[in-house]
Amino acid sequence: MLSNNAKTVAVIIISLLAVACNPILRTHGYIPTKDAKPQEVNADTDTKATILARLGNPSVKSTFDEDIDNDTWFYMNSVRQRYAYLRPQIEERTITAISFNIDGQVIKVGKYGIEDGRYVNYVDRKTPTRGRELSVLEQIFGTIGRIPTEQIGGQQDIPGGGGGPGGR
Repeated sequence: MLSNNAKTVAVIIISLLAVACNPILRTHGYIPTKDAKPQEVNADTDTKATILARLGNPSVKSTFDEDIDNDTWFYMNSVRQRYAYLRPQIEERTITAISFNIDGQVIKVGKYGIEDGRYVNYVDRKTPTRGRELSVLEQIFGTIGRIPTEQIGGQQDIPGGGGGPGGR
């Protein structure tokens, strides 16, 4: 038979193990409300002003666009799931792209999910530098003997020297 202390320790250990198995969900980005969902934008009636009043500022505004007359706003939302010490994984992602014409009228609403995403391979290259690499000691002691002695005494009024109003 287990004592009360052993039972308490066992309950604490089991509860900690159970908590470690529960995922932690975190929402990032634009959080839609019941009344304001970016997916419900109507291209026939909505303008920049009505969308700004209803949804607020977008997550991102387009910087580069194929057509200079168009402007695109992006409302992004993602839900990340994390188990204890494991790396978080994106469970859900929604991106709503709203394109406007030059008059501010909505012309297109694009809806994208996590399945529309693409992986980008980064290139891990370094730009070569000219010359050679200096060791720590070469960097520390490399300037000894390079300063001209006439600059140390304050005889000349040159930048970096010891000159100035009282130097003459």
